[in-house]
Amino acid sequence: MEIPEYEKSYKIPVYDIGFNGQLSPFALFNYLQDIASEHAVLLNFGKDDLLRDNHFWVLSRIAAQVKIWPGWEDTVVVKTWPRGTDKLFALRDYEVKYPDGRTVALASSSWLVVDMTTRRVQRPDSHLTSFNPGEAVRSSLGRNAIKIEPVAEDFVISPDLRVQISDLDINLHVNNVIYLKWITDSYDIGFRTNHFPASVEINYLAESRLNDEIVIKTSADKNNCNLYNHSVVRSVDNTELCRIQLLWENCLQ
Repeated sequence: MEIPEYEKSYKIPVYDIGFNGQLSPFALFNYLQDIASEHAVLLNFGKDDLLRDNHFWVLSRIAAQVKIWPGWEDTVVVKTWPRGTDKLFALRDYEVKYPDGRTVALASSSWLVVDMTTRRVQRPDSHLTSFNPGEAVRSSLGRNAIKIEPVAEDFVISPDLRVQISDLDINLHVNNVIYLKWITDSYDIGFRTNHFPASVEINYLAESRLNDEIVIKTSADKNNCNLYNHSVVRSVDNTELCRIQLLWENCLQ
């Protein structure tokens, strides 16, 4: 079976640019979320298709490797395709390139189908498993998004923050990309000025809602001073909401 691909061009507007003149990390992940949603609709397993069976999509894991961070008014072409299923996960990959073919980023995501009433994960249906292509399918990263290890015991804690209305999605949960925004905002501007994220790995673990008080736990890898693990935790019940691993590169290298 030929795996269907879908692509879309994005001309980067000024509101998707960060203080350094480059596309912000969470804006890049917004593009990936946008094109995944559009393609799922075209393949008849979009949000409304799942709702007919009282189901909805949940993004569980996503990983991206970034080669170049584009700037204001640059155009990038995002391509995506389903990569079948792995147990309970529905897999989707991405390529982000300049129009001249230079690679900007590569990404892979793992999604779950959840029952709206029971909140239980459902097995992917035959429509999704029909995209299982064996070994021949193209994999952008050469792997699936991984399970991230917890932060180390010597973690540091950021100041508390509270979930705002602007953090919410249409389901009144914190939008997926907001967690990455919180994490990147937890670094000081001196570090951010001299470093850019070359790899982003995210695990989504639980839902967060309006007025939840949040803390971020951060630990540095003992073998790589540019690799950091983060845990986003709801303060009131110590529920871990999200894990994010960032690998930074020095801009001067």
